[in-house]
Amino acid sequence: MSAELRLKIETKRDELDRVSEIIENFGLQEDWPMDLVFKVNLALEEIVINVMNYGHDGGLHEVEINMTCEDGSLTIEVVDDGRPFDPLNDAPKPDVTAELENRDIGGLGIHIVRKMMSDVRYRREQGKNHLTMVTSIEK
Repeated sequence: MSAELRLKIETKRDELDRVSEIIENFGLQEDWPMDLVFKVNLALEEIVINVMNYGHDGGLHEVEINMTCEDGSLTIEVVDDGRPFDPLNDAPKPDVTAELENRDIGGLGIHIVRKMMSDVRYRREQGKNHLTMVTSIEK
């Protein structure tokens, strides 16, 4: 059985609370383990904050979040109309081996997402960024 969630938000910080609540409710409805709810919320927060902070020069924009649960997998797609940016290839790679005091502030978001998800893909299509993340649904 498959389940879908389609959500559109504006690039405003208070939208993150609404997303978190919607994800928690969807996770309860689909009987997700709490660690999956946490993982999905963290990944979405990292990606959406990056869109809000770096995707545009100003003004409100829309971000689409599409989720599909099917065959033991969860696929999440985040779509935005920001400037082209492939976080898998364009984001600087963080030095996770350096001592904490020698590390740059920030830059770990996409690294964390890649570690948490089993697959992360990017494409630019019709003037929009599409970031797709896949993870298993373990019950």
